[in-house]
Amino acid sequence: MCGFGGYFGSIRDAEALLTHMVAAIAHRGPDEQGKFVAPDAGLGHARLSVIGIGDGQQPMSDEAGNLTIAFNGEIFNYIELREGLIAKGRHFRTSSDTEVILQLYEEMGEHCLSLLNGDFALAIWDNRQRRMVLARDRMGVRPLFYTSKDGVLYFASEIKALLKVPGVSAEIDPIALDQIFTLWAPIAPRTAFRNIHELEPASVMIATQGQVTVRRYWHLDYPHRDEPSKITNEDHAAEELQALLTDAVRLRMRADVPVGSYLSGGLDSSLVSALAAGMTPRRLETFSVTFDSAEHDESAFQTEMASALGTRHHAIECGARDIASVFPDVIRFAERPIIRTAPAPLYKLSALVRQAGLKVVLTGEGADEVFAGYDVFKEARVRRFCGRQPTSRIRPQLFRRLYPYLPGLQQQSVEYLAAFFGTSNAALDDPLFSHRPRFKTTAAAKIFFSGDLRATLKGYDAAEELTSRLPEAFSLWHPLHQAQYLETRFLLPGYILSSQGDRMAMAHGIEGRFPFLDHRVVEFAARLPPEMKLKGLMEKHILRKVARHHLPAAIGKRTKQPYRAPEARSFVGAEELDYVRDCLGEASITAGGLFNAKAVAKLHEKCRIETATGFRDNAAFVGILSTQLWQKNFAGQAAGAARAA
Repeated sequence: MCGFGGYFGSIRDAEALLTHMVAAIAHRGPDEQGKFVAPDAGLGHARLSVIGIGDGQQPMSDEAGNLTIAFNGEIFNYIELREGLIAKGRHFRTSSDTEVILQLYEEMGEHCLSLLNGDFALAIWDNRQRRMVLARDRMGVRPLFYTSKDGVLYFASEIKALLKVPGVSAEIDPIALDQIFTLWAPIAPRTAFRNIHELEPASVMIATQGQVTVRRYWHLDYPHRDEPSKITNEDHAAEELQALLTDAVRLRMRADVPVGSYLSGGLDSSLVSALAAGMTPRRLETFSVTFDSAEHDESAFQTEMASALGTRHHAIECGARDIASVFPDVIRFAERPIIRTAPAPLYKLSALVRQAGLKVVLTGEGADEVFAGYDVFKEARVRRFCGRQPTSRIRPQLFRRLYPYLPGLQQQSVEYLAAFFGTSNAALDDPLFSHRPRFKTTAAAKIFFSGDLRATLKGYDAAEELTSRLPEAFSLWHPLHQAQYLETRFLLPGYILSSQGDRMAMAHGIEGRFPFLDHRVVEFAARLPPEMKLKGLMEKHILRKVARHHLPAAIGKRTKQPYRAPEARSFVGAEELDYVRDCLGEASITAGGLFNAKAVAKLHEKCRIETATGFRDNAAFVGILSTQLWQKNFAGQAAGAARAA
C-alpha cells in the first residue's frame, strides 16, 4: 500500500510539484518516497513497504527505461504471474509485485489488467507510445483521482495531492452534495470537488497528446432471472465456496510483514480470522472496536471468537465523545461530507493496529454485498411480498422482525409500517425498488438546504441519474441481484471501501485486505441462485454453511447486526466541543451558504434536548457538520458563500 501522484503534459518546476504532491499524502506511505521526471511526464510515490521491502522502491522503471510505474496496492497472485513470466524466459531484478506488473504490461499492454488478482491503483508512463496509463482494481478498493489544468492531466491517490497543483482549487460540487444527501456518496466519476474526478473501479484510462479515453475492463454481471441456474447442488456450491474463500485468504496472507485481522464479532470477519489463524506461522493478532452503548457494542462476541481462535486480541473502546474528538480528522482524510459517523471508530481502530506495530489487516468487508447480508435485501423481499397484497394487515408486521435493534419501530402501527416502507404504492418494476425507502429517508435531510442551493439544484434528481447509469441487462436480473448490484457497484466503492475503508486505514498507514472481494469469489457468488444467498429471510445462507465448520455456533448462527456508531448525540450535550458550536453557529452556516441557518439552529437544539432522534435528523446533523468541516478544511467559508450564492 502506498500513495502516488503525477502528471502528463508540459509543466514547470516538476520536481517541486511532485515533492509537494507526495508530501500531501505521506501518511499513505511513511516508509520511503521517490520521484521520476521525464519530458512531459512525472510520477511521485510515498511507499508503505509490505512486499519486496528491500528492492521494491518506486517509481520503478524497466531495464530499458521505456516503462515507469507508480503503484498503490498489492497484486496477490504475483508469485504465480512471476513464475509464468520466468517460464517464458523473462528475468527479474526485484522480488516485488511491482516489477511483475511492469513486465506483464510490456508483454500485453493494458490487457494485462485482466490477469491481476489484487487491490490496486496504478500509473504507467509508456515512453515508447508516449502515453500515460491509469487503472483501478475491479471492486474499487484503492482510490485514484484526476483533473486537468491548462492541457495537463494530473492524478493522485488522494485529492489533497491534486490541490497542490497551481490553479487547482477546492470548490464544493452541489450535485455531488445532493447525491451524498440522497445516495450516501457521489456517483463516480463525480467527487465532492468541482472539476476533480474519480477513475471508476475496473476502469483504465489511456492519455495521449490530445486524447483521453476511459473504458471498463471488467463488469459485474448476473444471470437472466428466467435462466435455469447451472449451480443446483447446495452442498457442492458450499464446497466450491470454501475452496475459493480459503484461497482468497491464503493469497492475502502474502506479505513480508505480519498480517493481522479485524474482528467485529460477526460472521464475516470471524470466518476470515478463522481461516487466517490456520495459515499464519505466528499467533494471529486480531483487532476490534467496542462501544459504551449496548445497542452498538459486540464485544461479547468478539471476545468469544478471539478466545476460540487463540488470537492475541486488541480492542479499543469508542465512546460518543471519542467520535466527536476525531471527526474533524475523519473528514480531512475522507475528503468528502458524510452522513454517518461510522468511519470514526474505524479511524481509531486503524490507529490501534499501527500502535501494535502492524501494517496489514484482513477484513470481512464485502461479504454483505456479495452474499446478500444487508437488511435492505430482506426488506425489499418483504416489501414485494406486501406489495402483492397491499390491503393485508398481517404482512407489514414482518418489518418488526427485520429490525429488532430499532425499538422505535416495534411500537409503530401496521398502517405506519406500510406507509413508511412504501408497500401500498410502490412500483414493483422500479429499478431502484429495493433502495427507494433508504433514498427517500436520506433525502428528507435536504430540507435543511439553503434557498440558494435549492435553486442551483432545481430539477436535478440523484436517483434518476443513478437509474441512468444501470446496465442494459439490469431489468433482466432477479430482484435480489438488482439490489446486490446497486450495493456492490455504487455504495461499496463510493462509501464502504472509501470513507470507511481505505481512507480511514491509510490515515495511519494501514493496508486493509478484503478476501470476500477477490474477483473469483465475487463472480462465483453472482452465479449462485438467489435462494442460496437469501433463503427466506435468512441472509448469507451459503456462507453460513461454510462457516459452521470453522466458527462457534453462537457466532455462525448470529443474525446480521449492522455496523453502526452513535450519531448526533456524539456531538451535543454538556461537553460539546468548540468546533461543533462554531461549525453549526449562525455565522458559520450563513457564510458557508449551503444550509438554512435558522433550520440548522433548530435541529441543533432538538438534538441537544432529545435523548433519541430519528434517522433523518441524525443524517442531517452529521451531513451538515461534515459539510461545514469539509469547507473549513478544503475550501474556506468565504469561498463557500460565494459559490452557493
